Amino acid sequence: MNTTAIRILGLDPGLRRTGWGVIAVDGSRLTWIAHGVIAPDDKAPFSDRLLHLFDGVTAVIEAHAPHEAAVEETFVNNNPQSTLKLGHARAAAMIAPARAGLSVAEYAAREVKKCVVGAGGADKAQIAFMIARLLPAAGSPTQDAADALAVAVTHANSRRARALGRVA
Repeated sequence: MNTTAIRILGLDPGLRRTGWGVIAVDGSRLTWIAHGVIAPDDKAPFSDRLLHLFDGVTAVIEAHAPHEAAVEETFVNNNPQSTLKLGHARAAAMIAPARAGLSVAEYAAREVKKCVVGAGGADKAQIAFMIARLLPAAGSPTQDAADALAVAVTHANSRRARALGRVA
């Protein structure tokens, strides 16, 4: 990998588990760097859980020095309270890279699924399967980490499309 490679941090925010994945992009080549899950204590106060997420993403940024970040958009479900809490977790995950000076792109879940699997209705197992094929060095990441790597891959493909003038 040469010095033109760009490192992308992908984030799949959640209050219980926030998946993260770092890839390097050099032209059309994608290389796995690292992945994991940030999991705050479920019994901790809400504000402490959010701080744990923020601190965890900050630590990932310090350890892996990404150039850009990408986050999956919030999935709105039938429970407004759950959606609001997920929004808080997403904010904590987005503020850490923004504070580090990284641009933060956002992608809808359907867009990520379509990019990685080819179908917007793909399930988590299909995403994990494709990530294992696209980034074989990643091994078999957990579903949360696979989702985060999928967000990073989506951002890499979006960057490439913009560079080729295919996206406005």
